[in-house]
Amino acid sequence: MPDVQPLVREFVLKLKRRKVEGSHAVARQTAELLRSVVSQHRMGSTNQAAALADAIRGVGEQLIAANPIELAVGNIVRRVLHIIKEEDISSTAVGIEGLSVTAESDDEYDSENDDHPTLSAAVLAAHARNALRAPSLQTLLEDIPVSTALSRSASSAGDSDGKSGDKSSKSRKLKHDVIAAIGDLIDEIDTCYDQISEQAVEHIHQNEVILTLGRSRTVKEFLYAAKEKKRSFRVFVAEGAPRYQGHVLAKELVEKGVQTTVITDSAVFAMISRVNMVIVGAHAIMANGGVIAPVGMNMVALAAQRHAVPFVVVAGSHKLCPLYPHNPEVLLNELKSPSDLLDFGEFSNCMNFSTQDGTPLLNVVNPTFDYVPPKLVSLFITDTGGHSPSYMYRLIAEYYSADDLALILSISPSSSRTKAASPRPSPSPAPEKEEMSLTSFLRRLYSKNLSLHSGRLSSTCFLSLFPNFILPN
Repeated sequence: MPDVQPLVREFVLKLKRRKVEGSHAVARQTAELLRSVVSQHRMGSTNQAAALADAIRGVGEQLIAANPIELAVGNIVRRVLHIIKEEDISSTAVGIEGLSVTAESDDEYDSENDDHPTLSAAVLAAHARNALRAPSLQTLLEDIPVSTALSRSASSAGDSDGKSGDKSSKSRKLKHDVIAAIGDLIDEIDTCYDQISEQAVEHIHQNEVILTLGRSRTVKEFLYAAKEKKRSFRVFVAEGAPRYQGHVLAKELVEKGVQTTVITDSAVFAMISRVNMVIVGAHAIMANGGVIAPVGMNMVALAAQRHAVPFVVVAGSHKLCPLYPHNPEVLLNELKSPSDLLDFGEFSNCMNFSTQDGTPLLNVVNPTFDYVPPKLVSLFITDTGGHSPSYMYRLIAEYYSADDLALILSISPSSSRTKAASPRPSPSPAPEKEEMSLTSFLRRLYSKNLSLHSGRLSSTCFLSLFPNFILPN
């Protein structure tokens, strides 16, 4: 991919330097880059889908390592990998049904030859997975036993030229379909604000009081849509210190004619009793229904729960992350510059004071995000509708493949299944201890499909899963 590598390096540099921030912008540019990678990828004669997935995975690992806090990058990479698998299965099913595909160009193909009887979904799925000895089309249509068909196939070596042409056209069709599906994904990202805003009238009613924190474009468009539908409501905006993005949102709402009141973050508990609903945005929605949101959001969620106020999160589906907060590759937070909190000119004298061991007496911590557990969230409003936190796993199953969750560890599906299916060591006397690296340990965790909501393993549970494990030095 000689033409794509400069684009990849440029985008990696932007992510490292934080020149591209915000889940929406990051997700869209990632999807556009991956579409360019697919379009420039040279399809081989065999294993086209696997080779294409490896190319996407290699680029995705670079992007994720450039800025791990932007979880939208990994989300889009996994979505594209899932698209490749779906299109490959669909292409195999079409080949089994006998649809003719022309090889005139990458952009046009003909599928009008559908005179053959339609096969059931179970039969198509079974034959799509049987990559080693897939029955021929004649076998499927004439109900010929597989063994008989295999014996007949030995005498059909003269059709190799036609088969190679079919493989070439199939690879071009696969590439075309993946590019089209990524284009649909980009359109989905672009229209997420409109799709979410259409649901505003169903949730915001007349004369309600709404509380939000900081500034979220999704929340802003959501409130705009309710105002355009002649809803009369009032908004309390917590200023969102130390960056005070709430001031910007309050100004934008006033320009649209929305009654707005700015409050300090510390006044949330004092004002929450007057509020009918809390509507906030999110940086990422985790697989367990938890939310990574701007700092201070957990305090707002606790106040809403204490006063039985609905806590609603509005976010596009590109923010839905298939990982759990305790996963090792998930960075829950990022520390910003202390200059947002203190003026170095006023506190320069305090910086010189230190203890006997040389550590300064004054430390400044400025986190960017907060984690809100799923028990504090009442409803998620996405571009696909409203969902409860317990429904997130269903959306993840639709958007992502289980084999692609541990993307940064490059876990191959075959190795994971092999480890998961391997029998537990027999209780023989004095078993030999197994040396295991940290990467192998993490792979074993994923192969066991653990769901550790607390992020910790008890010693009994750990030893039952890894009886021969020695922690590496």
